[in-house]
Order: sequence, then structure tokens, then C-alpha cells
Amino acid sequence: MEFDLIVIGSGPGGYHAAIRAAQLGLKVACAEKADIGGVCLNIGCIPTKALLHVAAEVRNGKHAAEIGVRFGEPELDLKAIDGFKRDVVKKMTSGVGMLFKGNKVEVLDGEAKFVGKDEVEVGGERHKAKKFIVATGSRPASVPGFEVDGDGIIDSTGALELGGEVPARLLVIGGGAIGLEFADVYQALGSEVTVVEMLEQIAPASDPDAAKELRKSFEKRGIEVLTGTKVAGQKKGKKGIEVALEGEGGQRSLTVDKVLVAVGRRPNGKGLGLEEIGVEVDDRGFVKVVNEHMQTTLDNVYAIGDVARAPLLAHKAMKEGLVAAEHAAGKPVAYDTVVPSVIYTSPELASVGMTEQEAKDAGHSVRVGRFPLSASGRAASLGTSEGLVKLIADEETDLLLGAHIVGPGAGELIAEATLAIEMGATLEDIALTQHAHPTLAEGLMEAAEHAHGRAIHIANRRR
Repeated sequence: MEFDLIVIGSGPGGYHAAIRAAQLGLKVACAEKADIGGVCLNIGCIPTKALLHVAAEVRNGKHAAEIGVRFGEPELDLKAIDGFKRDVVKKMTSGVGMLFKGNKVEVLDGEAKFVGKDEVEVGGERHKAKKFIVATGSRPASVPGFEVDGDGIIDSTGALELGGEVPARLLVIGGGAIGLEFADVYQALGSEVTVVEMLEQIAPASDPDAAKELRKSFEKRGIEVLTGTKVAGQKKGKKGIEVALEGEGGQRSLTVDKVLVAVGRRPNGKGLGLEEIGVEVDDRGFVKVVNEHMQTTLDNVYAIGDVARAPLLAHKAMKEGLVAAEHAAGKPVAYDTVVPSVIYTSPELASVGMTEQEAKDAGHSVRVGRFPLSASGRAASLGTSEGLVKLIADEETDLLLGAHIVGPGAGELIAEATLAIEMGATLEDIALTQHAHPTLAEGLMEAAEHAHGRAIHIANRRR
């Protein structure tokens, strides 16, 4: 068959691209070798967030006794939990299928490979198109000596399957978003959890103040966090998996029942036939993008999402997918936006824009405003004092450069800061905006006021 556009991969970036292109009048097909919805909907973002919701409910049930409501000790029905997770996934993936059908996007079942600059082979059949969007996503990265066996050593996909029991002791290798979210889930479900991170802080890409706040919360809950530490080897014994650790304090061993390898993801740019048609793919598997239209070194081929460039986030892929589709349809469009990120633990950690150090490195004279949630009336009414809001701005222009939030609903609150940066808002703009009381969102207003020495609920000592 011949199409105007073939999208390879039906994850968040791919299905957004396919639907938008179809809306703009193109004849579109989407090739998918596995399940519609890609990693995010099937074995990534969506099922993980379903388990995080379960974890939060377990934690809330236990917390209720502290405020005078007693339910008794929560009982876990792992089969029912797994059923809830699968129902959520099914709802989302079937929704994408219906959207494809409603927008007349043809689904091509099978793995796609380029056999020419205007032709791909999918499931043994060849299809031509004027343009292509590569949206093949990524896969879990590995650690030498800790090869995933689906039993004692698992990756993020394996961690989604509870398998009828929760391990008594779990070691998580990697203190990024994936590792921290699963640490949150399994600790709530009853595991004794240890997180090992090779770098000096968990959530390495986050502002250090925010990462420190999240670590404090994890340790208060009983999760052991070892930073500046790496795994040196493992062996299986009668009592479990004995893992050798190396850190600043020397060497130690830790015996656990399961090891989760969560050290990031690797792009799926190899094996698609791209190099053979003149598209540059680097050694890591990233497909080179040469401009903000998301075009590659071959101008009729676009690349978006995890396979194109960091950060490896679903919403970034979605936005890039819309840009690529619109450009392929002849629209004047470019990717030019800040990217928020969220770690959906309890509490959540959300960031957008620059960290304080990044702002300094970029040559800004930095103005910082902080507001601890321990001073928030809404946080107090929710029974928590953990968290903070930190805003970073340019001293001379007062323009907001970055925001970092730790606390309940941080993933929702970060949208205000993201819009503020996109709109070129200043700290003064945020401080002068009335925020409903009592809300957690007031923390952004208070942090902005603090930056100007006018906070009401905290001391105005500046740093």
C-alpha cells in the first residue's frame, strides 16, 4: 500500500503523530510490532501509576489511624491488584485503538524495517510512503553481572508482575524515577527496600534541595538509600541473592530476595535499516535529529521520543510527535518548549526548567525563593509536613527560570510553573496572582514572595 505518512511505533509519541497527521488530511499508517500503545501504556507509565495508586491507598489506610479513623491492617489481594492494573491498561490501549479507527489510521501489524528511502517492510509486506516518523521508543538498560532472568533479577517490566507474592527483601539498582517509583510501591506492599545509586544523590537530574527532601521522606519511611554506591557482583545462595556493594564507606554485602535493575533506558534506533538509507544513528541507538522540526539526516524521515533524544519522557514524545506530524503535513511548526518531569512517588517530586546550579552555569545572577510545606495550612490539613517549593529566577529580570516541588500533587502543581516559564512570567507575576486558600498551590505564591523578602508565613531570610 502507499501512504502519505507511515509512523513506526504506536507509543505516546507515535499515536499522537499518527492521529494529528490524519486530522490534517494525510493518508496515515502506524506500524506496531507489539501492543498498541507502546511501552508507556502497556508496561510503563500507566501500569506503574496504577500500582503507585494502590501503594498510596495502603499507606493512607495505615495513616488514617493517626487521625482517628481505624480500618485495621490492610490486607493485600495481589490477584485483585493485578486485575486493577490490567483493567487500567486495557482501557487506555483500547482507547488508542478506537482513536486510530475514528481517524482512519491504518494499523500495520509487525516489525518495520526500511528497505528504501520511501519504503518499509512490515510483517512480510512492503509499503511505500512519502514521509516517515520513527517512534520506536526505548528498552530497559542493563548492568553487567546482573542480567535479567525474570526470577531473582528483574527489570521494570518484571516488577509490574507481582506474581502472587511480594518479596520480603528488595534491592533496587538505580535511584532515578523508575527505581524510586518501584521502591515506593514495594515498600508500601511490605518489602524491606534498599535503593543503590552510583551518583551522589537520588533523582540525579533534580535540584539537590528537592532530591534531599525526597530522600528524607524515603528514609523516614524505612527505605534504605545508599548513594555514591555501586553493585560489584552477585551470587545466589540458600538465603537469597548476596549482592556485593562498593561505596565511600568501603565494601559490604546485602542479601535480598529480588533485585530490580532500574538504571535507565536505551533507545531502539538500531536494526531498523535506517543507516542503510542515510539516516544517522549513534552508537547508543539514538537517531540523530538535525532541527526543531524533528527531521533526521534524511529529510523525509523524522524521529521523535525516546529514540530521538533525552529526556526520555512520554509527554515530550507527544509534543515532538505533534510537531513532526504537522511539519510533515506542510505546517510551519517547530519544537520549542520547556519539559516538566515528575517522579510519582509519595511525596511526588516535580521539576521544570533550570536547577539553581544550571542557572548559575548559564551565567545568570540567581534569585531563589523557597517555601516549606511544613508552613502550609493545606498540607497540615492533609496530615503531612513533608515537601517544599523552590523557585529560581534571574536576579536582574526577575524571569522565572526553574521550579522544583516536592509534596502531594507536585505533578499537578508543576503545570503552573511550566506555563509561567512559557509565558515569560516573573516571580512578581506569580506573587501578585491570587491563589485559592487553603491550597498547596499557594506554595508557589509564597515562594515567589519569599524571593522578594515579602513572605507572610515564613521568615524572609534569603540565601
